[in-house]
Amino acid sequence: MDPITQGVLGAALPQAVTRQQKIVGATVFGALAGMAPDLDVLIRSSTDPLLFLEFHRQFTHSLLFVPFGGLICGMILYAVFGNRFQLSLKFSILFSTLGYATHALLDACTTFGTQLFWPLSSARVAWNNVSVIDPLFTLPLLLLVIIGYLTRRPRFAQFGLAWALAYLLLGVVQRDRAEAAGWAMAQQRNHTPINLEAKPTFANLWLWKVVYETEDDFYVDAVRVLHTTQYIAGEKAKKLDIDDDFPWLEKNSQQAKDIERFHWFSNGYLAVDSSNRNRIIDARYSLVPNQIKPLWGITLDPQADASQHVIYFTERDTGPSQRAKFFGLLFGQDQAPVKGIIDK
Repeated sequence: MDPITQGVLGAALPQAVTRQQKIVGATVFGALAGMAPDLDVLIRSSTDPLLFLEFHRQFTHSLLFVPFGGLICGMILYAVFGNRFQLSLKFSILFSTLGYATHALLDACTTFGTQLFWPLSSARVAWNNVSVIDPLFTLPLLLLVIIGYLTRRPRFAQFGLAWALAYLLLGVVQRDRAEAAGWAMAQQRNHTPINLEAKPTFANLWLWKVVYETEDDFYVDAVRVLHTTQYIAGEKAKKLDIDDDFPWLEKNSQQAKDIERFHWFSNGYLAVDSSNRNRIIDARYSLVPNQIKPLWGITLDPQADASQHVIYFTERDTGPSQRAKFFGLLFGQDQAPVKGIIDK
């Protein structure tokens, strides 16, 4: 989730359970600790472009690390701000731990994947029930936290937490409806998906991207989930076959190892970019939900030596054409015909 939302939720929990005289300190310490786990983005390498993918949302986001993260944040914040906010070390650690604890659980509600159970498991947990940026979730929570801060009343933060929980539960309901539509689409095509996921699109809970995997291909479609569930058929891409797509690749080379690392990060949703056959893309994400237009991927070099890494790339095509397509789907103004209505 974006840093502002992480900070606001981190502030809300300690603010909701503390006394009036400690609300200011609880809010500040909870907000800062709520954002702290994302400091793992600083773990990077100038020679290994995929290192940050392995460490982002790893140990700092593990549930087992929460007591340690809270302790570290609490001690640092106490040393810097303890006297200013008249907080003891005990309350500094308590408020920081509460704020820190919200971070990984909120991240797991998004689609990126969070290693909640590291080091017991490296599985990337993604509940897919809220977008990584969603003002409809954040702004009411922010407003209630600010009011609670100004009035010194915990009740407003409690209302904010109730709003956050209700919104996330609504996301679960909407995700399940979108997944049901995805299974219906697959059946209409006489497909039996190996895997199927529905992911919320930017800043809303009614337009979803459904991506599913068959034996040979990935299919992506847009689903609009309101009083009826409608879908707009999308594109497909052939699944990555290393032997067929990159016959020149040495199996023990660093590039081959990097493909395995990217395969883990992408949960296996890998395809070759149709516009550049040396690029491998993550088929799960795109701005327009019924397109296969990658947000990130890796580029291989046929001339590389055995020790050379792949090149990691990101693409953010948010030009007028893409925005128009997205908002057309979002508000039902798309020019492409709706292909079906799943329920009424």
